[in-house]
Amino acid sequence: MKKLINGIESVVPDTLRGLAAAHPGLRVDEENRIVYRAAGPRPGKVGLVSGGGAGHEPLHTGFVGYGMLDAACPGEVFTSPVPYQMIEATTAVHGGAGVLHIVKNYTGDVLNFQMTAELSAEENIEVAAVLVDDDVAVHNSIHTAGRRGTGATVFVEKIAGAMAETGAPLHEVVRVAEEVNARSRSFGIGLSSCTTPSAGKPTFDLGDTEIELGIGIHGEPGRTRSTMRPARDLAWIAMDALHEDLPLSGDTLVMVNGMGGTPLIELYIVFAEVVDYLAEKGARAARSLVGNYTTSLDMQGFSITTCRLDDQLTRLWDFPVETPALRWGR
Repeated sequence: MKKLINGIESVVPDTLRGLAAAHPGLRVDEENRIVYRAAGPRPGKVGLVSGGGAGHEPLHTGFVGYGMLDAACPGEVFTSPVPYQMIEATTAVHGGAGVLHIVKNYTGDVLNFQMTAELSAEENIEVAAVLVDDDVAVHNSIHTAGRRGTGATVFVEKIAGAMAETGAPLHEVVRVAEEVNARSRSFGIGLSSCTTPSAGKPTFDLGDTEIELGIGIHGEPGRTRSTMRPARDLAWIAMDALHEDLPLSGDTLVMVNGMGGTPLIELYIVFAEVVDYLAEKGARAARSLVGNYTTSLDMQGFSITTCRLDDQLTRLWDFPVETPALRWGR
């Protein structure tokens, strides 16, 4: 295994140390492993907290900042953060208007965030949670009951974060976050496995010409094994899965996401095919992201996430944002 690490046990602490050094607009609590906005909570604004296992960067720590999250709690690689992190973060970002937890649908994340909400209520902090479950590839897997939460998490954090920034009350921030999740679908394709530092070898084996259709972000298996084929064919397989589950029409927010090991030159090829597919269905990519946003360490492959936009969601997507991984309008 060749990885730019100092040691298996120090991967997450060393990452947080580098994040803090690179982004002075963040405040990193290295002891509790929490990333905050440096400015702290704004009185009267709903606080947004998310988190999950490390290894998916820039999710979630790269989305802390104006217009998105107030705090993120990274766990160990592919492992949920623990309740004490979430309680500390929830308390710290509470500005008097309540706190929204954005939770990817994985069993450990769900249970730990639920426990955090219960303990926060004892401290008179109003907490609401939105569950992201956008992956159409499989229903139930080794990590979750129901659909997995994947790329739409970025959409929920961005759009709910914008709504919170406007001073909207907690129930309105929850409503728009749930709306984004309901309108979003994702599907991923793996060209290779990922290698976790603790394992030191690929999570699963793929032959030289094999690919995995419907891969999860922790290396979970997808719908089926298949053979490698041109980018157009793979993009259309993914888009067919999305369109079958929620027909695509009108203005669409599209993310072509790298899984960590795919060069941008290839992702743009995939995006061009997505645009062609949408046009055939009478839809268009009104807003887009192309790059690494929800990764799986060094996995080669891509995922596509779509969200059917309306006027309000478009305005909130366009709202200014200033985070390490997303930045526009300020």
